[in-house]
Amino acid sequence: MKGFSIFKLVFSIVGAGLLAGAVYSYSSKKAFLEKAEKAQGTVIEMIARRSDNSTTYCPVVNFKTKAGQEITFTSSVSSNPPSYSVDETVEVLYDPAEPKEASINGFATLWLVPLILGILGTIFFLIGSLAFLFGYLKNKKKQNLRETGKPVSAKFTGVELNTGYSSNGRHPFQIYSQWQDPKNNELYVFKSDNIWFDPTDFIKTDAMRVFIDPENPSKYTMDLSFLPTLKN
Repeated sequence: MKGFSIFKLVFSIVGAGLLAGAVYSYSSKKAFLEKAEKAQGTVIEMIARRSDNSTTYCPVVNFKTKAGQEITFTSSVSSNPPSYSVDETVEVLYDPAEPKEASINGFATLWLVPLILGILGTIFFLIGSLAFLFGYLKNKKKQNLRETGKPVSAKFTGVELNTGYSSNGRHPFQIYSQWQDPKNNELYVFKSDNIWFDPTDFIKTDAMRVFIDPENPSKYTMDLSFLPTLKN
């Protein structure tokens, strides 16, 4: 349970950080565009960038400012196959006060970074937020059942490991019980929430209290208030 809480927190924090980075990158690009001037540049070289098993190519561009200053810069965006070729003419945007702060006037060079950060940030933040929301709604549902549900006495049938879920290499335990609805003789099998210690020694009775929805007994929550609180 603690591991899942950390997972939710980490995804939410990472997502928020990436979204903040996307906003900052977008704002920086927008401020740059507001003061940038245009010039015609020429691709004079394609530089290979190698990482792991892939190679991408980024253009080196030469241009002259309106003041006649000659500037050479390397694009921050690389690709494979190359997006440009040597001797190709490109439109350049540059800061008149800092001409070396230049960029090719293209979607990828201007907006790729904030776009990627925004997409990743949204995915991470949504996963973390939805996990928090799911946990909140699940706890709210249990609380409503404890307050308004019908308590029934279900026969204790055993304790089992929940092998379908693990955290840090460990499987939680679950208490199982069963109850027969006297109205229609249907048998219901109830299982507890995940328990991160063996509860067997703390079960002193053959009857487990379970709160059910009278209209739909498949909606239930088992009363685990008799168990000690696990100190992490």
